[in-house]
Amino acid sequence: MQRFRFPVGRLPDEALLSGLATGDPELAVTFIRRFQHTVFGVAIAVLGDPQLAEDISQQTFERAWRHAQIYDSRRGSVTTWLTTIAHNLAIDAVRSRRPEPVAPEDLDALLDVVTDTPEERALADEASSNLRAAVAQLPREQGRALVMAGVYGMTAQQIADLEQIPLGTAKTRIRTAMGKLRTTLTSPKRGDHA
Repeated sequence: MQRFRFPVGRLPDEALLSGLATGDPELAVTFIRRFQHTVFGVAIAVLGDPQLAEDISQQTFERAWRHAQIYDSRRGSVTTWLTTIAHNLAIDAVRSRRPEPVAPEDLDALLDVVTDTPEERALADEASSNLRAAVAQLPREQGRALVMAGVYGMTAQQIADLEQIPLGTAKTRIRTAMGKLRTTLTSPKRGDHA
């Protein structure tokens, strides 16, 4: 007797997440296989360290298993929920390590990489696509400040020191970039029905 009407690999993401929560081994393995590259892509994009990215990926799936019952499909897809968990864990790992300064000339290359790497394409869900597009539209100095603060966890003072600008200017760049992102990301899109 077959358990499912169609192959497990074709089950919707929500069904696989439910299977993970209940401890069904077949559904759990299918869930992990479906999302392992995406989760690892998020972790490696933030961390740049494959071994640490593997650890963060494992922690992501453990957290998804423990908190599967609180997933709410009204707030986003399973992919968005899972990549958010991975991103938050990776950011926590970055913040717990001693910050390593990035040379200003290297940051421009990093900003380019953020929008055009295989790891970033692994994040091609609706939220990350919109965010990448919005960051790419920011003026360069605001984008740099935002990435240094949001991705690298740098303080405004560290950004000011690195960019050799006044502290107030660094804070203004971050605040202005965040305001522009908020406006861009919360504006209704064509075809949206509000």
